[in-house]
Amino acid sequence: MEFREDVLGAPYEVVELPLRPDDEGEVLATLVRRLVPGSDKAVLYIHGYNDYFFQTNLADHFAGLGYSFYALDLRKYGRSLRPHQSPNFVRDLAEYDEEIDEAMRIVREVDGHRQVLLNGHSTGGLVGALWAGRRAGRGLIDGVFLNSPFLSMPVAPAVVTVSGPAVTAIARFAPTRVLPSTMNPHYTHSLHKDHRGEWDFDLKLKPAEGFPLFAGWLSAIHQGHRQVRRGLGIDVPVLLMASTASISTTKWHNALHHADGVLRADDIAAQAPRLGRHVTVVRIKGGMHDLVLSGEAARTQVFDELNRWLAAYVDVEATA
Repeated sequence: MEFREDVLGAPYEVVELPLRPDDEGEVLATLVRRLVPGSDKAVLYIHGYNDYFFQTNLADHFAGLGYSFYALDLRKYGRSLRPHQSPNFVRDLAEYDEEIDEAMRIVREVDGHRQVLLNGHSTGGLVGALWAGRRAGRGLIDGVFLNSPFLSMPVAPAVVTVSGPAVTAIARFAPTRVLPSTMNPHYTHSLHKDHRGEWDFDLKLKPAEGFPLFAGWLSAIHQGHRQVRRGLGIDVPVLLMASTASISTTKWHNALHHADGVLRADDIAAQAPRLGRHVTVVRIKGGMHDLVLSGEAARTQVFDELNRWLAAYVDVEATA
C-alpha cells in the first residue's frame, strides 16, 4: 500500500482501498491523510451526501491540536466514483462498514495511532453513528463528533410514515430507479466562491444540482433512520452539533448563510439521546448545514466547543 500526493497537494496524501465488487463491477474507496509527525492521535472524517473531502480548514484545526487527519471518500463518491457506477448508490448503509473498517485498520495498525476520533458530517454522520453502534465494545474509537448528522428526514413524520413503505417497495424491485429530487442548488451556491460563498471545491464532484436520487439509496437511509430511532448504543462520548435554525426554500435567501438549508436542525438534536448514554448537544448560532463551512463567527463557535469537548472527554479518557 503506497500513498501518493492528493489533488489537494502536500501535505495531503491519498491511497485507494479496493473493495468487494458489486453488481455494477469494480468498487473502491479513497483514503486521504495528513500526518502530524510524532502524533499518536488521529481523526477519521466521513463526508456527507453529494459531497467529498475538501474541508482543509477542518484538517488544519485538528492538525493544530496534534491530530493526524484522515478522510474517506466513500464508494461511488468524489475521488472514488467511477464511470460505470451509479453515483452515491448503496442498498444498505452497512455496506460502508467495509471501507470504514479498512480505514480504521490503517489508522490504528499501519500508522500506529493510539487514540482515534470518528467525525461524520450529514449522511456521513448517520453512516458513522451506525458503524460506531455496530462496533461498540471493540475499542476502535475514543469519541464521535457529528456535524449536522442526517438522523431524520427533513419532512413531517406523517410524510415519512406514508412515503417510507412506498420507497422500500420500489427499491426492492427497482433499486436504481431515479426518484424526483428535492436537492436545493442554492445550498451549494451559498458555499462556493464562484457563486455566493467563500470556499473552493470541485463542482463536478459536488454538483449544485446533485446526483440522481436512487430508490435503493433512499430506502437505505430510511432503514438507517429506523435503527437510530431504536437506539444505537454507542459506547464512547458523542458530540452532536447542529445549527440553531433551519431554512427550507426553493429560491435564494440570505438566511442560507446563517441556517441549515438542508436538514431540520431541531429534528437532528431531538434524536441525540438515541445515540448512546453519553451525548453532548451543542447548537451553533448562525451555523450552516456543514458547520465547519459556516461564517467565521459560527466556525469559531464550532471549533471552540469541539476543543472543550475533546479536552473534557476524549483526551482525558484516552490518557486515563
